Amino acid sequence: MAAKHKLSHENAVFAQALLAGLPAIIVATVLIWRGDFPARVQWTLGVLVFGCWLGFAAAARTRVIRPLQTMANLLSALREGDFSVRARGARRDEPLGDVMAEINILSRTLQDQRLGAMEATALLRTVMEEIDVAIFAFDESGTLRLANPAAQNLLDKPAERILGRAAAELGLAECLEGETGRIININFPGKAGRWGMRRTLFREGGRPHQLVVIGDLSQALREEELKAWQRLVRVLGHELNNSLAPIKSLAGSLGVMLRRDQRAPDWEDDMRSGLEIIEARAEGLSRFMQAYAKFAKLPAPAIAPCEVAPLVQRVTALETRLSARILGGNDITIGCDAAQIEQVLINLVKNAVEAALEMRAAGHPDAGVRIGWSRQGKVFELTIEDDGPGIANATNLFVPFFTTKPAGSGIGLVLCRQIAENHGGSLALKNRTDASGCTAILRLPA
Repeated sequence: MAAKHKLSHENAVFAQALLAGLPAIIVATVLIWRGDFPARVQWTLGVLVFGCWLGFAAAARTRVIRPLQTMANLLSALREGDFSVRARGARRDEPLGDVMAEINILSRTLQDQRLGAMEATALLRTVMEEIDVAIFAFDESGTLRLANPAAQNLLDKPAERILGRAAAELGLAECLEGETGRIININFPGKAGRWGMRRTLFREGGRPHQLVVIGDLSQALREEELKAWQRLVRVLGHELNNSLAPIKSLAGSLGVMLRRDQRAPDWEDDMRSGLEIIEARAEGLSRFMQAYAKFAKLPAPAIAPCEVAPLVQRVTALETRLSARILGGNDITIGCDAAQIEQVLINLVKNAVEAALEMRAAGHPDAGVRIGWSRQGKVFELTIEDDGPGIANATNLFVPFFTTKPAGSGIGLVLCRQIAENHGGSLALKNRTDASGCTAILRLPA
């Protein structure tokens, strides 16, 4: 079946304009030819009428088509990226003016957006060139599509020699597999060391790509390692000096005493007292080293279901100096390493009881300790509240080996917080606002 012929828009407008004037033309023609006019006049009037009819129809077609052509040209300019062209006669008091005004607004909007995109692209290009982190972009087949100057230096090859090559050829296959963020040890052609690698997905043209960011951690790790060693040596040196200095002094004094020909009548008492002091200092130094070893060798938690209520009851039963009051809570079972969490609670309850006993010795017989717990969404929270004097120096609470107790090692709270963080939780201590005392808050994933 042959396709139907369809008039173009401009021909349809012209035909409809002719049809609109056709009745008047027919009437005028009949009146002219039936009138008492000479033949020359009749032909002249007829040609004039038909000419006006065709001229006005053509003018109507032009009147309709010309704005459409103007709008087509404007939209074509926008498609080609020329946003400087504007439509004239964009008035809001007529439909055609509204269309022209909207096209002008669209042109300005696109112009502003392109300017912003160009500025953002220029900024991104500058950042990519100046940043000292290597950035690679791979397509879905693992082919390298983008590499900044730092990445080119890392591979020791210019962009034209690495773009379009597979990750395996460049020695980067490891970066496209495994965890998205980790530390890797790769000897690149441009540099060797330890690298922090992060990988993320993005889409370009509707297809998935992978962005790999590689940063050199060697210098940062060396600096942090040096700082850690310096802190460790400073703390250990301070503690060793505190113990060895009096031991050396006493040992020297006792040695002088033994070398005398004539000894004092009570020299044995002095000798015994000096040796006891040396023994006490040596025992304190031994406790300190054991506490440090315990902190340094903290094992990873073995997560297993644990009922909270029996765990708290076992901990409170161990403290015989003062009975902590269990406020209770719902029957909750959480996943944790029960032995490590029990150690945390033992330390916290011990500190709370000692604070309450200090207040009782100061004349406050009602000072006590209270333990409660609750579950808030996905978080389990246990609180230990005491009526002690509160925290005097909250800044150094979790500083290793810092303590205000004469026989303390300064490792208890640090160990407790480390255990909580290894479980994905947290430990916080703060002074109470309603009364004297402190509140320890242990939060763990529920």
